[in-house]
Amino acid sequence: MKNCEPSIGLVPTQVQTLPPTLFTNCSPNFFKWMKYLLVMPIEICTIGGYTQTGGNSVAIKVGEEVVILDMGLSMENYIRYTEDREDISAKSYKELLKAGAVPDYGFISDWKDKVLAIVPSHAHLDHCGAIPFAASLFPKVPIICTPYTIGVLKGTLEDDNIDIPNTFIALSANSTYKLSENITLEFVHVTHSIPQTVIVILHTPEGNVMYANDYKFDREPTLGKAPNFERLEELGKEGIKVLIMECLYAEEHRKMPSESVAKQMLKEVMLGTNSQGKAMIVTTFSSHIARLKSIIELGKKLNRKIVFLGRSLAKYIEAAEEIHIVEFKKEVQIISYRDRIERTLRKIMKEGKDKYLIVCTGHQGEPKAILSRMAREEHGFQFTEGDIIIFSCSVIPVQLNQDNREKLESNLHSKNVRIFKDVHVSGHAAREDHRELLELIKPQAVIPAHAGGEKAKELADLAVKMGYKKVFLMQDGKRVVVK
Repeated sequence: MKNCEPSIGLVPTQVQTLPPTLFTNCSPNFFKWMKYLLVMPIEICTIGGYTQTGGNSVAIKVGEEVVILDMGLSMENYIRYTEDREDISAKSYKELLKAGAVPDYGFISDWKDKVLAIVPSHAHLDHCGAIPFAASLFPKVPIICTPYTIGVLKGTLEDDNIDIPNTFIALSANSTYKLSENITLEFVHVTHSIPQTVIVILHTPEGNVMYANDYKFDREPTLGKAPNFERLEELGKEGIKVLIMECLYAEEHRKMPSESVAKQMLKEVMLGTNSQGKAMIVTTFSSHIARLKSIIELGKKLNRKIVFLGRSLAKYIEAAEEIHIVEFKKEVQIISYRDRIERTLRKIMKEGKDKYLIVCTGHQGEPKAILSRMAREEHGFQFTEGDIIIFSCSVIPVQLNQDNREKLESNLHSKNVRIFKDVHVSGHAAREDHRELLELIKPQAVIPAHAGGEKAKELADLAVKMGYKKVFLMQDGKRVVVK
């Protein structure tokens, strides 16, 4: 990037005041047509997820109208504060803001009355988890997202007795919604590790803004359809003024493997390991419905009774069943409350551990999750030598999670169990996926998102090498005008 450094920082907005008598004698039709000729700059405020990973949120201002994309939690700070990854405790926005767990909407206090909509791109907590606490800052503003994301949010609000004044508007993937005369919202289907993830496009008179934060180009998904490449190609031909895209794995020089690869990895462990007379326990992301589907299919081939244990598992599955994405309840027993979990585990111990496949929360080593409690023998379950524990996940690379997993694995190893780690494929794009999206879209400008520092620089490096001159390395709370 020696001779072609990406643009960094803030481009100031220039405002000119016209004499109040200039258009006194003009007809109403004159104003109607003039507003299409006046320049309405696109100004972007990167609220969260641009200095560090998590707390994703960005505000797009077109003329005098603003749309907020994503409203996520900073998970590490949130977990430290609440000491419970599974639940969204009913804390106040001010408390969580002080803890650094939610985006700071003070960055757009001057835009507050201009907000048209809050648009989460999918149902992961680092993209929508702050909505129960922060949406009420914009009380008359609707929340527009896919039906599955609405289901997860409503389940969270109900579980934690939180009321928000905002209304929900369901918009399916590959659909559009007119926000105003000047802004139309579009959702384009893309694959990720949770159902109904979309790439968001704002169509405006000043150009189109694309928000791809998170996404993956999986041509062989195990649940749902492949990404809508046809529409993405069309959008590239129509023109994208600015592309905001994730950069979590931009440093990995590869294409991220398909979820079908993860299914094969699970098959090799679950069906290819001698588990006779032994417990088999699988833990993965509660929101990863496609992965859970594969686990159920393989568990049935083992002829084991399948039980799901944990509140967050129940919440995400319930949302998926309500809109008929899956029908897990016909095939497995799903238990969310502690007293029933304890009774179930005692029953498993009595009937024989080798008769069951246990799927539970706790893949990051969360102290209050089911697997950690089982390891501490709090639920009446006892591990014996040779029991099989499968972590169908990666460790999220933050210190808290790494410490928690180390403690859990140390406890499990002391019981002489067999541990299979990283039986997993990420739901995020890697460097070659980013290259493919840039080639499809050919945006005028690029903004790395979902992380700052070296990860953002890696994506900027790729974009610059591909010939892009406008690459904005942003920080939380900064603004840029894209011309």
